[in-house]
Amino acid sequence: MKTLFTKASLASAVAVALAQPAIAQQESGQTTKDLAKENAEVIVVSGTPGGAGIRKIDASFAVTNIDASDIEKLAPKSTADLFKAIPGVWVESSGGESGANVFVRGFPGGGDAPFLTIALDGSPIYPAPTLSFLENSQLFRIDETIEMVEGLRGGPNPVVSNGQPGLTTNFRMKRGGESSEAMAKYTVSDYGLNRVDVVASGALADDLYYMVGGYIKSSEGIRDAGFNSEQGNQFTVNITKVFDKGELNLYTRQTDDRGTWYLPTPLNVEGIDANYTQIGPLNRQATITYGPDDTTEAFDFGDGRGWDGHVSGGSLKLELGDDWFLIDRFNLTKGEANTFGLVPNGAAVTVSDVADNGESAIGAVTGNTYAGDTPIQQIGRWVVLKDIESFTNDLAISKSWEDFDASFGIYSASTKSEDWWSIGNTAYHVLVPGGELLDGIECNNSAEGCGFNYDINSVGDASTMAFYATGKWYATTDLSIDLGLRRENHEVNYSVDEGLDGTITKALEYDETKTSWTLGANYALNDNSGVFIRTNRGYKMPYFDDFRDNWGAYTGGNDLIQEITQAELGYKFMNDNVQFFATAFANEVEGDTFVRRPGAPAEILTNEAYGVELDGRYSHDSGFSLSVNATLQETEITASATNEGNEAQRQPGWQVRVTPSYDFDIGDMYATVYGTLSAVDDRFGNNENTVVLEGYEKIDVGMTLDPTESLRLQLSVDNLTDEQGITEGDPRNPDAPNGRFIMPRSVRFSVSYLFF
Repeated sequence: MKTLFTKASLASAVAVALAQPAIAQQESGQTTKDLAKENAEVIVVSGTPGGAGIRKIDASFAVTNIDASDIEKLAPKSTADLFKAIPGVWVESSGGESGANVFVRGFPGGGDAPFLTIALDGSPIYPAPTLSFLENSQLFRIDETIEMVEGLRGGPNPVVSNGQPGLTTNFRMKRGGESSEAMAKYTVSDYGLNRVDVVASGALADDLYYMVGGYIKSSEGIRDAGFNSEQGNQFTVNITKVFDKGELNLYTRQTDDRGTWYLPTPLNVEGIDANYTQIGPLNRQATITYGPDDTTEAFDFGDGRGWDGHVSGGSLKLELGDDWFLIDRFNLTKGEANTFGLVPNGAAVTVSDVADNGESAIGAVTGNTYAGDTPIQQIGRWVVLKDIESFTNDLAISKSWEDFDASFGIYSASTKSEDWWSIGNTAYHVLVPGGELLDGIECNNSAEGCGFNYDINSVGDASTMAFYATGKWYATTDLSIDLGLRRENHEVNYSVDEGLDGTITKALEYDETKTSWTLGANYALNDNSGVFIRTNRGYKMPYFDDFRDNWGAYTGGNDLIQEITQAELGYKFMNDNVQFFATAFANEVEGDTFVRRPGAPAEILTNEAYGVELDGRYSHDSGFSLSVNATLQETEITASATNEGNEAQRQPGWQVRVTPSYDFDIGDMYATVYGTLSAVDDRFGNNENTVVLEGYEKIDVGMTLDPTESLRLQLSVDNLTDEQGITEGDPRNPDAPNGRFIMPRSVRFSVSYLFF
């Protein structure tokens, strides 16, 4: 029996694509058993040519699906925070709404998200997974318009779409149906959050459907900044036209959202814990000096990190006849992704250590006198202005025969980034929440500041053209074997003015071509279970900052391409009550580079990892359900000038998340209580393995109550015990005097109403 791209499965996938998902919340009285039955035939689109769609039980790779009801229970504080529910993924979301660090099962990285692609309805929202001060999750906000997110690790990833060898998270939007529906939701919190979400859907005409939605919000932030440090709004329009043999979908997602960039803070200093943030009314407005003429300019560092732009695109799906199918997906992203932050430099000291008179210093804003024993620290006022734009198109044509399916695709992408930076600009500030700049310290009043300065003006353009082909042979009724090949050409043009003096210090034209492949087999043990095996080889191509950061290596002959080889062996089981997936994996990444900060020499590494991912869910007729995801892994730096034999930095040996849930009736009302226990192992904060970041446990709880069919109340508590866990040390300082805490305890309450 064919399981992928047969006439039946293709027709099934198209039918799913053409079906109009309802946007309603779980109806009052609907049981976990009912939901399990609805989800027994889960369709995933990640990892398929053009996003054609297959049954999850038939996939010969590891993919996790998180639907809207799961997202509601997880109540993520940011887009990256949601990825904690995907096994094999380590997320440091302690930087706030933006600025997360996301690592994939043993793949190396010193920060940001070098092996993460975020896709919207199958299209990558920005082809470069990470630029300096920009990772994909900064460009995307979760709201009530999202139906599901899929998390695909490895698998066919290196061959299809943008060729991401690591993690692709594909967000699928809700679509309209024949009936008109709408939902409004109001959320408040113990940190001053006011947020309104709305979503509506229906039919505009015969076979023409709409979904619109969005949010507006503001708050002082989970770490109280003393002003509305988080503000944003988003509006989405999604239009679908259904034809006799296909559909056309168009969407646009307009976002203007920003929030404080939470940074590492000094460790072992009294009064500094997970609630601490340096930003505040006394320091949010500051003047910096840059360029050869010592130009001065004032900025509002309360703007933090954010995204002001749009993600727009669509897809065309056609059944061409005679078992030929065409799918084209396209996306345009354009906007500003700026960063303003107060960044620590070095360890905390006291006023007497650096004051001109050796005894005291004066507050630059308040005029207060600070005694010699007052803790202070160099704080950098970093400004990064970033204009980005990208366009991607993925065209795939598929054909099905009796025992063989084939697909042919063309993926093209153009990527642009224009940057203006002034980072460094360090000066001593008082170490209290919102602590002010000090007078009476010599370097605070100099144009050079107290530490390093690095200013650039750069522009980069990149283009990618890839041709890929996949084939699947149904050897028996239970065994299928698939092969995929990808030939990709990657070009980059990039120039940098370091110093803002009008002189180009680095410029390049880059042109490289690589061939990726994947080979897998899937064996159906019965209708509910199966096993798969897969191996692949892919590449991470360099973008703009890779050349600037690793200029010495590049000019010395290194092409800066990382080669990734992976192997997977998996078991899967799905029925009405149980979904269970276990995947053993092994990875090797050659050519990884790590730079502590601009201008520092690059460390070139080879990393290896192996381990097991577990992803399971159990649902019982009584209303009880349990979700578990866990990762156990071993990592090793197998090639390095100085750190060979060490573990990869910031990669826990194990992590586990357990989420129990119970549905029950209270009279005529319907309720759900749930919680999540997360536990993580110790990690090393650096490649030298000299800094240990201790493991921690975290508990989240929540409850929903449906007094009527249309009304829902939800209470969620994040970090119930106010755990003071550390996600990272100080990536710019090998002595790690600073660290970034997980978010402190917070409480949110929401009221939503469904209009039929």
